[in-house]
Amino acid sequence: MSNDPFAQLKAIQREGWSLFAPLEAVTTATAAELAKHARIRAGQVVLDVGCGTGVVALTAARAGAKVHALDLSPVLIQHGRQHAALAGVEIEFREGDVEALPFESSTFDVVVSQFGHMFAPRPDVTIAEMLRVLKPGGTIAFSTWPPEHYVGQMFALVGKFIPPPPGAAPPPQWGDPNIIRQRLGDAVADIVFDRSVMLFPALSPQHYRKGIEETLGPVVKLVATLKDDPAKLAAFRAELDGFVARYFENNVVRQHYLMTRGTKK
Repeated sequence: MSNDPFAQLKAIQREGWSLFAPLEAVTTATAAELAKHARIRAGQVVLDVGCGTGVVALTAARAGAKVHALDLSPVLIQHGRQHAALAGVEIEFREGDVEALPFESSTFDVVVSQFGHMFAPRPDVTIAEMLRVLKPGGTIAFSTWPPEHYVGQMFALVGKFIPPPPGAAPPPQWGDPNIIRQRLGDAVADIVFDRSVMLFPALSPQHYRKGIEETLGPVVKLVATLKDDPAKLAAFRAELDGFVARYFENNVVRQHYLMTRGTKK
């Protein structure tokens, strides 16, 4: 990555997201929704980008697809390999960057990403790579966080305390259908959107906040950055607790998300 202007950002992401594994418990059900939305079926060759611990990859492999999975974090890749071994399915996991996919052009029938590719800093590079490795007539599908709902607003709150690096696109932009259409451009036809809700169990807003402080990359980074500024850290926590409370009911935090599907021309 020596010539990558965002090499330092990606190194930070690699470290921060290494703690994500416990959150697979709440992303497993949404993985099945994405696999269904992408219409993954037996015999297809599938790439899961930003695969994390492999919840979408595992779902696709259990459906009979031939699956490759890629993530920046070697820690999460190792979790994915363990899950695949336990399930008795074959998945080719590898460490890598969505902005420089290590695959030949027109390799995959389906390219998917669940809340993963949206964290790459350059959407134009990201989508160009995802489409490059997709076969003509193949399916691109992904889940993202709309800016107007809880997670998008939470990332905006994080950005108030630690602004993103100059030139890096805000991840929640990937949750806006208008922006998605612009980014996919003329290369993709038959774009379909669907919406759903992730239910995140929690005993209180504070319990939820403590959990994401220990597992969710951007929040992990923020807490580490503010550790020597207790007043500012307390202000962030108070604002986040109040914000979470608006989405907290019946011991779950409701997190709305968007699914997109399109066909490469």
